[in-house]
Amino acid sequence: MSHVSRPEGGLVRRLTQLYVGLVLYGASAAFMVRADLGLDPWDVFHQGVSERAGLSIGTLSVLVGPLVLVLWWPLRQRPGLGTVSNVVVIGTSMDATLWLAPHLEAMAVRVPLLAGAVVLNGAATGMYISARFGPGPRDGLMTGLHRVTGRSVRLMRTCVEVTVLATGFALGGSVGLGTVVYALAIGPLAQFFLRVFAVPGAEGVRPAAAVRVVRARRAILRR
Repeated sequence: MSHVSRPEGGLVRRLTQLYVGLVLYGASAAFMVRADLGLDPWDVFHQGVSERAGLSIGTLSVLVGPLVLVLWWPLRQRPGLGTVSNVVVIGTSMDATLWLAPHLEAMAVRVPLLAGAVVLNGAATGMYISARFGPGPRDGLMTGLHRVTGRSVRLMRTCVEVTVLATGFALGGSVGLGTVVYALAIGPLAQFFLRVFAVPGAEGVRPAAAVRVVRARRAILRR
């Protein structure tokens, strides 16, 4: 008798979570740009380089993704569907949102926008990581360094993000209140949303590993 198994962990749900999460991640990053109160470390880098290169920040994010993937080769990391999608979707969503969202002047609007963007980013992170189609290029770099060097995830994350933050700031990227709020809040938020959007039975990144990734995002302010 033939046996037809159901897709592990609900393939349709996982794909939906992956792409909705990536789109919302790009949108949340764009809202942080519009709040103009400081960006997360990688977007500080993207913004700084994009202004020097004359490219949009979303386009620069898309271009940096494959360059980071090159660094996976000596670390023996394997990209997945989520990795490739992360490269393309987040930057495209970011530019599309920036095109639609107006520039803001009033602090009474920019501060709530920053807070909402950080919460949305946490939810988006929980959605696409819980889909378990592989880490994004930047998270994969950090986990690969952790595996090869034996150093803690927190230390690897700190080293990578301090480097890109300092480089981006030197090139004119926006560092401020938003950078601090993001560093403090993203770990707890993403950990919470990892539980909210967990897909039972899905294979891929183990929840404990994903939690270590998002916890490490707070490490920059502790060193």
